[in-house]
Amino acid sequence: MNSARLNSEIELLLFDLDNTLYPQNLGLWAEIDQRIRNYVSIYLGVSPEEAHRVQKEYWLAYGTTLAGLMSEFQIDPDPYLDYVHDLDVTGFLGPNPALNQTLAALPQRKAIFTNASSDHARNILSTLDILPQFEALIGMAEVGYVCKPNPLAYERCLAALKVDPRRCVFIEDSAGNLPPARALGMTTVLIGEPAQGDADFYLQSVEDIHTLFAA
Repeated sequence: MNSARLNSEIELLLFDLDNTLYPQNLGLWAEIDQRIRNYVSIYLGVSPEEAHRVQKEYWLAYGTTLAGLMSEFQIDPDPYLDYVHDLDVTGFLGPNPALNQTLAALPQRKAIFTNASSDHARNILSTLDILPQFEALIGMAEVGYVCKPNPLAYERCLAALKVDPRRCVFIEDSAGNLPPARALGMTTVLIGEPAQGDADFYLQSVEDIHTLFAA
């Protein structure tokens, strides 16, 4: 698929949130990652070292630490999501006028699809000053607490947005979350390098999204 065809065929731009709409090196994700570890340590009553091991084991096996905790211990996901996202993101992020301008110039519908909560997404987008660009924020609650890369999460997201996956571009920083999107017919974009995983397109940063639609 080439860029010219994207102009006429794509209806929806579906964005991941963390480390996609802002760079990973800002430190926000590192703080969230630490809060996940803290939650595991408190909930399971284990040392920080053991919590780190469990956290990464579940992430590899289930796609997210939360999915592992839900599967293994049937935890209520909402207190977990509230805890790990209870931080002041303004210490890491601020308005991004360039991204706002880029998104505003693209005529396609835009939505968020995240393994976090929609409240966290709203907080991030408000801090970046790009919230009005998005028609919907699809978090874990909105897809029945199923997470990427479970194909069911993508199916429920697309159903909620009422979009044909063949008319959707999915933009994500985690290569492991792209195959289910592609299997459904979505065009995939990785924020990163080809060495990180397979995608239809690669971008150095989300601000470059407009280049996919250049004539």
